[in-house]
Amino acid sequence: MAQVTLENVYKSFPQRKGEETVTPVTLETLPRKDNPIETANPTPSGSVNILRRINLTVNDGEFMVLVGPSGCGKSTLLRTIAGLSGLTGGKIWVGDTLVNDLPPKARDIAMVFQNYALYPHLTVYDNIAFGLRRTKLGNNTADVRMGNEKGKKIPGWMEDLLVGMTRNLPQEIRYISEKEKAVDEQVRRVAQLLQIELLLNRLPKQLSGGQKQRVALGRAIARNPQVFLMDEPLSNLDAKLRAETRSQIVKLQRQLGTTTIYVTHDQTEAMTMGNRIAVMNRGEIQQIAPPLELYNHPANKFVAEFIGSPPMNFLMVLVKAPRTLHHPQFRLTLPEFWTTFLEKYDGLLLFLGIRPEHLILGVPAPKNLRVQVESVEALGNDTYISVALADSSTLQVRIPPDLDVKIGDQIWLSIADDKIHLFDPKTGIAIGANF
Repeated sequence: MAQVTLENVYKSFPQRKGEETVTPVTLETLPRKDNPIETANPTPSGSVNILRRINLTVNDGEFMVLVGPSGCGKSTLLRTIAGLSGLTGGKIWVGDTLVNDLPPKARDIAMVFQNYALYPHLTVYDNIAFGLRRTKLGNNTADVRMGNEKGKKIPGWMEDLLVGMTRNLPQEIRYISEKEKAVDEQVRRVAQLLQIELLLNRLPKQLSGGQKQRVALGRAIARNPQVFLMDEPLSNLDAKLRAETRSQIVKLQRQLGTTTIYVTHDQTEAMTMGNRIAVMNRGEIQQIAPPLELYNHPANKFVAEFIGSPPMNFLMVLVKAPRTLHHPQFRLTLPEFWTTFLEKYDGLLLFLGIRPEHLILGVPAPKNLRVQVESVEALGNDTYISVALADSSTLQVRIPPDLDVKIGDQIWLSIADDKIHLFDPKTGIAIGANF
């Protein structure tokens, strides 16, 4: 197990015709193991930055989730950590080892790919054992036996050759080395952990999607690496199986205690799996925090909109000192603690953010909104309605399932003033850190 540290990581690709070069933001310096960090722009001229200024520390044994929209750089960052894609700038540490120049096999990292990448001609047993047979399990030289008869010690390379040549022969005439015994013990331990003991003799084409996913996990777990990297491993599963497998992965990670970096574009997966979540957009990390902190205290408008389903609603409001917000359809006075934060925004426009569950059915009043119901989605435990304001903008609202609301109804909504978020329209940054 090991801590993973990324320092000012950049990744760029040659610019294609018609693409706009993304200029890096100013680099921050971080003291780390007495190694200075370059502050110059590491991006070659005529290249496009895919990753920019990535600073991230994943603690030993932590389950870190990278989440963001498609194309934001999540998988590229994971491949960079694994060594499958080179760095343009920055440093990557696994434990106390700088791995920038190490090949993937030397980084002691196991990766689970989105398409599982199982060998179609190998059984489940051999897929799990594949990586183990290329490690230094057992001794370089070991006893070889035919059945129960012990033989001489021979060099490891010859031993591996004999084991491979006789692997498909009957048990009685098969050569079994100490290394192969260790491989067998590890494979069966992992199979038991993942409850796939009965699948060991099957080929991948004979497995369901969920079974393939567990085999891919087993291949990674069997190596007992310092770090697991998982690139959207549940994306090919149906909704029910995704939910089941999600909890299995979390449970396994807690049992093994292995540092894990998990990539997904599904914010529900991110919220339910990670100890902490790093939200990415356009190649940069927007915020790193535990799930509930992201939800309750987003650092900027992008995080507020991306985390949460349905997403946060936004309305443009005018600030009037000391703490009143004006909108064409309502006027809202905020709690007193907002006074200090809103002083410099007097007379300016801000984005007011409010989550669907914090819009409550109310009564006619200057501080409430009159809206018309445009759609109703009854989910059983919750009901989501889409409502239109007078200016044709829409809001998403979560209401209790027993409330009788129909399309076309005119209703009044009350905003929970202790649950609002305010964002600077130019920078998108949250005002007052939302406490």
